[in-house]
Amino acid sequence: MLTLLAFAFVLGVLVFVHEFGHFIMARRIGIRVITFSLGFGPKILKTQRGDTEYCISAIPLGGYVKMAGDNPEESRSGAPDEFLSRTKWERFQVLVMGPAMNVILAIVLLAIVLMNGATVPAFQDAAPVVGAVAAGSPAQQAGIQAGDRILSVDGRAVPTWDDFYTAVGTHTDRRIPIVLERRGQQLTRDVTPQGKTEFRIGEIGVLPDVHPTIKSVLAGQPAEKAGLKAGDVVVAVDGQTVTFASQLSQTISGHGGQPVTLTIERNQVQQQIQVTPQLQGKTALIGVTIGDAVKTFKPGVLEAIGLSFQRNYQYSILIGQTVWGLITRQISAKQLMGPVAIAQLSGESAQAGWIALFGLMASISLNLGLLNLLPIPVLDGGHIFIMALEGIARRDFSVQVKEKVLLAGFAFLMLLMVMVIYNDLTRIPWIDRFLPFK
Repeated sequence: MLTLLAFAFVLGVLVFVHEFGHFIMARRIGIRVITFSLGFGPKILKTQRGDTEYCISAIPLGGYVKMAGDNPEESRSGAPDEFLSRTKWERFQVLVMGPAMNVILAIVLLAIVLMNGATVPAFQDAAPVVGAVAAGSPAQQAGIQAGDRILSVDGRAVPTWDDFYTAVGTHTDRRIPIVLERRGQQLTRDVTPQGKTEFRIGEIGVLPDVHPTIKSVLAGQPAEKAGLKAGDVVVAVDGQTVTFASQLSQTISGHGGQPVTLTIERNQVQQQIQVTPQLQGKTALIGVTIGDAVKTFKPGVLEAIGLSFQRNYQYSILIGQTVWGLITRQISAKQLMGPVAIAQLSGESAQAGWIALFGLMASISLNLGLLNLLPIPVLDGGHIFIMALEGIARRDFSVQVKEKVLLAGFAFLMLLMVMVIYNDLTRIPWIDRFLPFK
C-alpha cells in the first residue's frame, strides 16, 4: 500500500507541475484553457471554474491541458484566444514551459535535500586510485592493478570516484577502453563491465584505497581480549584487503570458532592481531562496531541552491550522454526503467523518509523535463521541432502530414513503454521465471 501511495504522490506532483507550466503560460499569453486534467481516460472527478474544467481522470500515467484551437482537425473561429491563432514564438513558450517547470522542480527539491545535510563516502570526490581489485573481476582479467590511477572511461575523463562509477555504470556488457596511469606511464585496458543488481548497473571490480574503522570495542568480547581498540583501521583479513565495513562483517561472520588475522593500522603503523570470532546464534562476532570513512556536509540556503544547479547540470549532461548511448547502442536498453520500477523505488524511498523521496522526485523530474524536449512527435519537443521545421519552410504543414508524424511518434512511444515495462517485470523474480526473450 505504501508503494502505491508513494507512486501516486510522486507521479501526481510531477505531472501537476508539468501541466501547470503549460497552463500558466497559456493563461498569461491569453490562450483559453478548456481542460486541465491529471491522468487520461474517463474523468473521475471534475469541477468547472470559469472557462476551464479541472479534473482527475482514471489512468494516472500522465495528464494534459486542452487549449482552445490546439487541434488543426477541429473547427476554429480564428479568435485570438485560440492556440493556433498565436504566433510560433508564443506557442513555443507554452510548449516549453511544461518541461521547464519540471527542471525548476528538480532544482528546488534537490536544494531542499542538500539543505537537510548528507553523509557521503569520504572517497567519493577523491581521484580514482585503485586500492584493490576483486578476484575474478573484469578489472583483474584486464590486468588492472592496485595503485593504478584511472584517467578516463570510454573517452570520458573521470577525475573522481563518483565520475568513474557513473561512467562505468552506464556501459554494461560492452567492451570499453579504460586509460590509466601506472608508475608515470599511461596504459589502456579494454574492460567489459558486468551488470549488477536488478537495474543492470555496470561494475568492473575495482575498489578505492579506503578501509573500515573500528568505532567501539565491547568489554569482555574477543576483540578486546585480542587487543583491538577504537580507532583502529582494518586493512586486511588473513592477507585479503578489506575496503568496506560490509566486507569485514561478512568475512568475520563466516569464521565462527576459527582464528583470523587482522592487519590493522594504528597511529600510522601497521600491525597484525589474531582474533577468534565467537558464534552468537548463527552469526560469528568479535564484539566491535565498525564503519566506513564518511564525510558530512550541510550547506546554507544559497550554497544548497548553487550546488543544486551544479548537480542538475551534471545530471543533465549524463542524461544526454545516456540518450545518445541508447541511440548508438552503446548503452543497453535493459537499464531503462518504467512505471513499475519507479513505483518500487518510490516505495523504498518513502520508507526511508521524505528527504529520500524528494531526492528521487528531483531525479525523475529532471529526466521528465529533459526527455520531453526530445524531438519525438507527441512529446513537447516533437511539437516544437515541427514548428521549427515549419518556420524554416515558411509554411505550415498540412493536417494529413501532421497526423502521420504524430501517429508515428505515438507508435514509437507505445513500443518504448512496452519495452520498459517488460524490463521492469524481469526485475521481479517470480514474474521473470515466466517471461520469454531473456
